[in-house]
Amino acid sequence: MIKATRRLIFIAVSLLSIAPLLPAQRGVPRDTVLVARRDSLEKALQAIAIIDRKLMIPMRDGTRIQFDVYRPKGVVKAPAIFSRTPYNMNYWDVKLGAPADMSAQLTAIKRGYAYVAANERGHFFSEGNYDILGPPVTDGADEIQWISSQPWSNGKVGLVGCSSTAEWQMGVAAQAPKGLAAINPQGFGAGVGRVKPYYEQGNWYRGGAVQMLFIDWLEGEQNQVRPMFPANTSQADLIRAAREFDLAQQLPPVDWKAGFWHLPVKDLIEAHGGPHGIFADSMPGIATGGAMIQRTPNDPAWYRGGLYDDDMKINVPGLWFMSWYDVSIGPNLATYNHVRATADPTIANQQYAVIAPTLHCSYTRATENTVVGERSVGDARLDYNELTYGWFDTFLKGEHTGLLDTLPKVRYYTMGINKWQTADTWPPKGAEPMTFYLSSQGKANTLHGDGLLTTSAPAKDAPDNFTYDPMHPVMSHGGNVCCQANALTGGALDQQKAEESDSILVYSTEPLKQGMEVSGPIQFTTYVSSDRKDTDITVKLIDVYPDGKAYNLDETIQRLRYRNGYDKPVEWMQSGKVYKVALQPMTTSNYFEAGHRIRIEVSSSNFPRFDRNLNTGGNNYSETQSLVAHNSIHHSRQYPSSLTITVVKRPVAR
Repeated sequence: MIKATRRLIFIAVSLLSIAPLLPAQRGVPRDTVLVARRDSLEKALQAIAIIDRKLMIPMRDGTRIQFDVYRPKGVVKAPAIFSRTPYNMNYWDVKLGAPADMSAQLTAIKRGYAYVAANERGHFFSEGNYDILGPPVTDGADEIQWISSQPWSNGKVGLVGCSSTAEWQMGVAAQAPKGLAAINPQGFGAGVGRVKPYYEQGNWYRGGAVQMLFIDWLEGEQNQVRPMFPANTSQADLIRAAREFDLAQQLPPVDWKAGFWHLPVKDLIEAHGGPHGIFADSMPGIATGGAMIQRTPNDPAWYRGGLYDDDMKINVPGLWFMSWYDVSIGPNLATYNHVRATADPTIANQQYAVIAPTLHCSYTRATENTVVGERSVGDARLDYNELTYGWFDTFLKGEHTGLLDTLPKVRYYTMGINKWQTADTWPPKGAEPMTFYLSSQGKANTLHGDGLLTTSAPAKDAPDNFTYDPMHPVMSHGGNVCCQANALTGGALDQQKAEESDSILVYSTEPLKQGMEVSGPIQFTTYVSSDRKDTDITVKLIDVYPDGKAYNLDETIQRLRYRNGYDKPVEWMQSGKVYKVALQPMTTSNYFEAGHRIRIEVSSSNFPRFDRNLNTGGNNYSETQSLVAHNSIHHSRQYPSSLTITVVKRPVAR
């Protein structure tokens, strides 16, 4: 690895001498409108900001992280907004041949803030080996302390970002670095490790099944063999070189719709020549050791990285942005509640949540008619920019903005009535559980079957049987997803066509006589038997319209080998024996109009949203052969399979 890196350093430096002969844009048509806009932003920034790019700042172990610092002219002591990312933050768009988009930097400067950006360890100009969330967490603490100790700093730093620019924030905030004054994590689920009852380990698992989104994402991130400039390259040379070399990976395109089918799972990236790294390869040079696909949900390696766990305490004001169709709304809300419950009283009272009806990090894309997948959820717009800067003005500048006088602890969007609502807690105060029981005459298969959700459990058991063949799984259709390239479209999609499959059991209420707001956790508990020692159970919550359209709200899965808990020994099933299985809670806020039905789909696969259980009881990640499972859902007074929703009873203003 070291020799390969040195060779690439030599190549990178050598190319500097011939770069003028090989311009990336020579002969390529340019978007002149975009170039003009980018030039204008850069000029405006240059006019009002002191700019210090390509700073190489050493961490406590000597590894240097690349920073860009923008600070307002004429401000002696400025608060700083810090954005750390694994993505390309180069100030120059090499492909376009123009400055990168400086909108965020310019906005911060105009509002009197320094804007500091840094690349995570092991990416682009930053040194070291990459691991997910950019550990060690001491990097984050060192970075914040460096910013807050600069002569131009007022000593206060706020963290901002969505997805990978947010997910590292919680683990670092729990270290209580000097200078950290406020955080604004957005779409942060991949930073949540274990917050009970969830053991998702950063969206890697759901119920012990692998969430496949990280496999294609990691292909573009785990570039352990990469070009670097020599350690003695001057700042001026790095700035010049960055106009020609942004050190961005240029991967060949992959058809992930086909690629996710490859077995064994551990070779999914290797199968099309992708880079080696933390997904499948042992990496003793990093604390977690790599080989992520081989870990179990409670593997000690998860606790050596950058994840936030429920034995940590965050004692800093937090403004948390989430969305109903993100990957992990349940764990995100559990994290918010955990921070409120464990922080010092004053800080606990300074935790605020906003929950939008959108996909991952799509808050600002809401329009007057916001469509998520195929379902219109109305006008979901919110001025996130003003909210964020009002937040930082309060905690970084110490201004009395009035924001906290009116900001609700929880602002959430209820689909169905398509409006923003407020609450002091999550779930909202006064919310009550309501339980429906699964019932049928043993023929709940497909939407044409006889599956019902009733208010009392049936007297006798008439189990519903279905076949799960891993080579012919139930295909994912919409959902609470992210980042799966061409393999999956997220959001609310009509499920009727999918519900024609005999491998899906469908249970619905009768049409509701009165409308019902469901806001909070949804618990599915079922009684299962199988002829295999291990299999999966999936469930999907659906709002069925009077015309039959069936829009998905949330979904979950349980790998049955982990049904007793992720911190307990695996227990295999015995053929034909009935087992009680409680899946991890789903979560939503949806108003079911009068005439609508509440529905669930039950099966054993949801692919490629989740990996396929091959039903062998072996190491699922390394196997290529599968077994067909014959599974049964039992429902009776003896086996009361149930769906418990959280109902908010109050007048609904339309």
